[in-house]
Amino acid sequence: MSGFTKFILRGNVVDLAVGVMIGAAFSNIVNSFVKDLITPLVGAVIKTPEFAGIFFTINGSRFAVGDFLNALVSFLIIATVVYFFVVLPMNTLLERIKKQDTPADPTSKKCPECLSEIPIAASRCAFCGQPQMESEAIATLS
Repeated sequence: MSGFTKFILRGNVVDLAVGVMIGAAFSNIVNSFVKDLITPLVGAVIKTPEFAGIFFTINGSRFAVGDFLNALVSFLIIATVVYFFVVLPMNTLLERIKKQDTPADPTSKKCPECLSEIPIAASRCAFCGQPQMESEAIATLS
């Protein structure tokens, strides 16, 4: 039983549970928004008092087009909110972290003769006096 307790109290499980509960509550809010505000607005435009009441029947089978459109509008609203408030900020944050991880351009190089650190633009080693090859020539030799 202690292993189960550790599992449940682990940060990821608690965070996931909170996320699911908030997502369900948000889904209810969006569904209510669509059903109580968007549906009557669209229903007024197409002269149907209740948008969910739009349906057609073929051979006794009822196709609830209005209910499907309610679900579609709800999905689009939730997907838009998730993209702009979760995915986009996370991608931006990950790009910033990735940019910080890239190393800066080198400012020094090792002298091939004495292995001392010298400035990258140096034409002679300050320690042993050996002439240095140009950076472009070194790059082409590599």
